[in-house]
Amino acid sequence: MKKRFGKLISVFILILFLFINTRAFAQTDTLTQVSTINALLSGIYDGEMTIGELKQHGDFGLGTFNGLDGEMLVFDGQVYQITSDGVARQPGNNTKTPFASVTYFEADQKFIIQPDTTFPEFEKQMDNLIPTQNIFYAIRIEGVFSKVKTRSVPVQKKPYQPLKEITKDQPTFDFQDIEGTIVGFRCPDFVKGINVPGYHLHFLTGDGKAGGHVLKFMVRKAVAEIDQTSKFFLILPDDVEFYGADLSEDKQADLKQVEK
Repeated sequence: MKKRFGKLISVFILILFLFINTRAFAQTDTLTQVSTINALLSGIYDGEMTIGELKQHGDFGLGTFNGLDGEMLVFDGQVYQITSDGVARQPGNNTKTPFASVTYFEADQKFIIQPDTTFPEFEKQMDNLIPTQNIFYAIRIEGVFSKVKTRSVPVQKKPYQPLKEITKDQPTFDFQDIEGTIVGFRCPDFVKGINVPGYHLHFLTGDGKAGGHVLKFMVRKAVAEIDQTSKFFLILPDDVEFYGADLSEDKQADLKQVEK
């Protein structure tokens, strides 16, 4: 009886091991996204996924919070919420998100960014290094920045305005000679309407106290790491607002205004 019980325990442990490793393998190099950028641009600012649930899909990424309550930045498994005062907080696991993109970050490439490199120059440098522009890339930049300009947006109340109207009066923050981390993604052009084509980055100061959506930066001394991400998993909202929204309109002009 003891021998049989021991065998059952061994089989159970093996099955559990295979389940855990299969799940981890399935999420490797996978960008998991909640909702779509066009839904966010249209004013769908309420979601059902909690931060606790989001953490099960990745330890790195960005997004926002219900009611558009600030910018989300995720790295090293920690979630930060940078609100409209520019202050970074760590929200509770029950806080919800209407839009987010996360992955498990494992660097495939690493390179030094030359001093005085600006955001547009970094984009060109990275575009010359990556093997293809047709997959996703997670980006992490660590270092000291001569300048970083960020923004966040104030929490919204219903009826919600489109995002382009809200960002017309967005608070912006200027950092100088600051140590910190930039995280985000480079998405391929064919994700128009789904995610942000090109570069979408968020910033957190080295002390974890401030940051925001990156508008501009200049490097003093920094290193970039890139994680090639070839799998994409989309989780769509299951609610009346999303079901009834007209998401067929081309909103690339609105997105450009919002991002820059």
